[in-house]
Amino acid sequence: MRKAKEKLKRVTLEELNAMNARGELRKPRPDAVGHDVPDEFWENARPYVPLEKTSIHLRIDSDVLDWFRSQGKGHLTRMNAVLRSYYEAHKKKAS
Repeated sequence: MRKAKEKLKRVTLEELNAMNARGELRKPRPDAVGHDVPDEFWENARPYVPLEKTSIHLRIDSDVLDWFRSQGKGHLTRMNAVLRSYYEAHKKKAS
């Protein structure tokens, strides 16, 4: 985990544009799926800063785990995102 963090680098939009102009960024694969994002999305979008993670042992129904795994790499991250969405929706209702 530590090595992955060491590879991360924060850059400004201007630096990112300059890197792109110099050809330092990888182009998407030709078979990559693109998604059109409507302008309304950006009106309500908020930056998300990930919180510190806690490692736990969790028992999950096999079919649920199999389904998340079938979606490809990052299944635990997606499971966390589903739990966060549920939490955020219920937190808003409680306040």
